[in-house]
Amino acid sequence: MEQRMRHTVSAGVVTALVGFLGASVVVLTGLRGVGASTGQAASGLLALTVTQSLGTIWLSRRHRIPVVLAWSTPGAALLASTGAVHGGWPAAVGAFLVVGGLILLTAAWPRLGDLIAAIPTPIAQAMLAGVLLELCLAPVHGLATQPALVAPVVVAWLLLLRFAPRWAVPGAFVVTVAAIGIWLGLHGGLHGPLLPRAELTTPAWTWASVLSLAIPLFVVTMASQNVPGVAVLSSYGYAAPWREAMTVTGLGTLVGASAGGHAINLAAITAAMAASPDAHPDPRRRWLVAQAAGCTGLVLAAGSTVLVTVVAAAPAGVTAAFAGLALLATLASSLTGALADPADRIPAVVTFVVAGSGVTLLSVGAAFWALAAGLAVRTVLRGPPPARTLGSGGHDRRPDPRVVVNSPRSQPSEGESSDHQNQTASGEAL
Repeated sequence: MEQRMRHTVSAGVVTALVGFLGASVVVLTGLRGVGASTGQAASGLLALTVTQSLGTIWLSRRHRIPVVLAWSTPGAALLASTGAVHGGWPAAVGAFLVVGGLILLTAAWPRLGDLIAAIPTPIAQAMLAGVLLELCLAPVHGLATQPALVAPVVVAWLLLLRFAPRWAVPGAFVVTVAAIGIWLGLHGGLHGPLLPRAELTTPAWTWASVLSLAIPLFVVTMASQNVPGVAVLSSYGYAAPWREAMTVTGLGTLVGASAGGHAINLAAITAAMAASPDAHPDPRRRWLVAQAAGCTGLVLAAGSTVLVTVVAAAPAGVTAAFAGLALLATLASSLTGALADPADRIPAVVTFVVAGSGVTLLSVGAAFWALAAGLAVRTVLRGPPPARTLGSGGHDRRPDPRVVVNSPRSQPSEGESSDHQNQTASGEAL
């Protein structure tokens, strides 16, 4: 029994570490991209880590299923791609509050979830791919400008991707920090705050921030995080508590927004790590892995400011190169989804090109115009998309959330479990 408990706790610790190490730099890149100072970015990372950890502990304990929450890594990439909006950082914080309100509204008003589901998958995936493109080019630029620091990170990522895919992104993170540490040792050491501290920002609202940040961030978070998160739990025989999960993540986003947190949501890849038979052979006990992951996240939150100080002191391009590597598999997955349906390839390509252009028109960023352009082209070529409901969407037609122990999907095949967990190399918010 004691050995089994140690294994459960260690599985939870690994789940939290993979999620935090694999995507924290992407989050910092995004927050800095929309105007956060070093202190504000540290506060945002702290808020995200605390709110997602507390939400994980609450949901997994209440429903006795391995529900894991995460920050929106694709959303952070969107922030980095969009850049500063009219109104600066306070306007970005205002957009985060709008996102939290929209997620909360999804729990109360199911039709909003249906509206997101009505966006064709190729269009949503193409927008995400275009948003990711600029970040994913960073390793190429980093190899050209900082080869001595970036090359070891790329080599470590590639070798681990070949031999230990689950650890490819966390391993590259460790090498990145080590390379920065060596560089700092040769250039005067580390200077800056080390203790975590929340910095609250008075929000501001502008139409530009709502259209450029809030709406695309909400769409990306729902389509690229929450819906896949439900699907992952379902694949292991669990019914996600959709409405309560949206309520918790919406409230968590609202609470963390003024401190700089952009959005929290259901995890997908790290959810697979907690829900698989590798975490615990008894499906009824896997919720304990999520509990351990949530508690570990609270411990990691204490180190968020140290990480931000290290990242801020790094030479230009080094941490961006790691962030790009962490998102490469997500880019590949998004492109695959965008181009899967031959009938939607032209609208998807138009969406991808507009999102990747980084264009700003009428103070509104490229992500919004990419969605508008893709949907317009698709409507001209194919007509309006048929109405459909969200995968596990916001209606009461679903059974009460519980583990379906006797379901044939409650014990995935060994290969299937491996497929879920090997995707961790994508750097999803895990």
